[in-house]
Amino acid sequence: HCLKSCLITRNSHSYSKCQSNSQSKAKRGNVKVWAQNSESDIDINPVSNFFSNVFKPMKTVETAEEQERRLELEKRDQLAAAEVLRQEQVKEDALPYLFLFALQFLPILGSNRIESIIYFLGVAVTTVYIGGRQETIDEAERVSEKSALVAPIGASIALGSVYLLIKTGFDPTSLYAVAVTLFGALAISDIGVPILRNILPPSFSEKEVQVPKDIAQKLELDPPTLPLDGLVTLGLGLLCTAIYWAPVAMEQKFILSNIIAWALAMISLGSISLGSFQTAVILLTGLFCYDIFWVFGTEVMMTVATKVEAPIKFLYPAPPSEIERAYPFSVLGLGDVVIPGLFVRLMTKVDQDLKPKVFSYFSAATAAYALGLSACFVVNEITQAGQPALLYLNPACIGSALVCGVINGQLDEIINFEEPQIDEEISP
Repeated sequence: HCLKSCLITRNSHSYSKCQSNSQSKAKRGNVKVWAQNSESDIDINPVSNFFSNVFKPMKTVETAEEQERRLELEKRDQLAAAEVLRQEQVKEDALPYLFLFALQFLPILGSNRIESIIYFLGVAVTTVYIGGRQETIDEAERVSEKSALVAPIGASIALGSVYLLIKTGFDPTSLYAVAVTLFGALAISDIGVPILRNILPPSFSEKEVQVPKDIAQKLELDPPTLPLDGLVTLGLGLLCTAIYWAPVAMEQKFILSNIIAWALAMISLGSISLGSFQTAVILLTGLFCYDIFWVFGTEVMMTVATKVEAPIKFLYPAPPSEIERAYPFSVLGLGDVVIPGLFVRLMTKVDQDLKPKVFSYFSAATAAYALGLSACFVVNEITQAGQPALLYLNPACIGSALVCGVINGQLDEIINFEEPQIDEEISP
């Protein structure tokens, strides 16, 4: 080993000092210099190559089983690291989460119109805020421009199909609600883990539960254990689903329906990415037209919203009235939170990439969402008619980004912004 280290240059400084002398000596005395700091010289040095081959450790060939095991361990490490980031983000946003929790007690104070507006505004804006900042484990599914173009058409077909089923006497509520509540149970399980880890002692998140051998083999668990906190939140999700399906009037369990809807909104915001500003504008513009047509042009949207009972909307008891109401709740659709919320989440990526010096794109979009939703409620109070919320929300969100782009001197950058994909990123 000592001989090898002498034959190969130890540092560039020693080489640089003797380089010029080496060349002159080689010319005069035909002497070859082996100790140089150039890989090309090392490659043609037979003594160096000999000792390199002698002392080089033998490379072992990784078997398929070993590779699978290594990849599994790497995946576990990545999941653990991502879970830590999620936990830290929830801790940082503790006050908004506590505010959301406190809002669920608002119906106890009353069901007047002002309470319902405060509830909807608080839940929607807070969800958009924390949903835009949340950390996720898996990479979000990116929406293409083509998908954004056809989204309003697909949504219209789905909405029209449900409406036709209702009008022909077939009630799709049960089938629809089963699918939504099952997804809701999984959503509660996923969203609940970082929340639970911030409430309970750290030792709780480290506990593992032994899984029966047969189940472990089917789930391909190695070691055959599952995290206790994940099982607890899954149990809570299934419990919420079971209570939702209990033979109890919706007036007694609407908060539970709202919790499931909130979990679905959070999962949607974390699992979908608009990818670029132009894609976002295409999607929001298309759904802007979709919402206006189906709310103002027909009775379809209102019929489906009130006839299909599933946790796909936020509910609040309607104020008491002498006139009997067809539906005992005020409603805010889940899409009125998720669609603009995806745009707000995209603005967090814009902030990270463009680093605005004057106004944050994310903060401006969140404020624009709050103002747009407030305007929707004001018009609703004045006209006493249902309003397409995206009519107010989508222009407000897009406009906030463009105005910030002008103020920050980044208008071209925001218009052409595209979120980098993981597989396209190159390390410097």
